[in-house]
Order: sequence, then C-alpha cells, then structure tokens
Amino acid sequence: MDITIHTSVLPHVDPEASLAFYRDVLGFEVRSDVGQGTMRWITVGPAGQPSTSILLAPPAVDPGITEAERRTIGEMMAKGTYGWILLATPELDDTFAKVRAGDAEIVQEPTEQPYGIRDCAFRDPAGNLIRIQELR
Repeated sequence: MDITIHTSVLPHVDPEASLAFYRDVLGFEVRSDVGQGTMRWITVGPAGQPSTSILLAPPAVDPGITEAERRTIGEMMAKGTYGWILLATPELDDTFAKVRAGDAEIVQEPTEQPYGIRDCAFRDPAGNLIRIQELR
C-alpha cells in the first residue's frame, strides 16, 4: 500500500485568531478558507509541502453529535485536552522563539526528553496542544 497523511483536523473557536497563529506565527500557507463567521473551514500547511495540511474547523458541527457531546467537546477544548498535533523542525530554538513572541501559551520550553527527543509544547488560540520535535 502507498498511503500518505493528507490532512489532519484541529478545532478552532476563533477562526481569525487561529488563522493569524498558523499563518503569521508558524509560517504556514493558507490553502483554502471556506465559510463565514465562526463557521469557517481553513486549510493551512507548511510551505513547500503542498500534500500535507491541517484543517482548522469549527468543533462539534456534525449533525450526529448530541448536545451533551457538544458540551463535553466545549469543556475539553476549554481545558486544552481535546485537540493536539506533533510537528517537527530542525530549528527548534528559533521556532520556539517565534512561538513565544507570538504570545502562545507556553506549556514546555525546549527540553531533552528521557525518551530520546528534544521538543517543546504550547497551545494554539483554541487550546489545542502543539508539540514540536527537533529533527536531528
């Protein structure tokens, strides 16, 4: 089989804040921006990697989700325990400095982990946890 990861989904609560964070702080390209108000689906991705994207989407809009599930998702997002993603860069310290300057909520500064990687962690404007590993 020849399978690739094309798009991963993270929720947003403020599309403008999420767009500014992923575009201006992380330097991702905006691939599409569909919808209006808070009901926007924004696709972003790293420059030079057109086949890999993150879809920033409004949470819990699937008609099959119950009101109780919507409340649970909202509570988890508020705590920062709903969405997360792992990214990687060969320039962890420079990337972390840009993230810090962008006023992201810092969870962990660049740290050598006991399991053999060096990484950092922060939250995007919706509370999603983002970990960035250093490529060596």
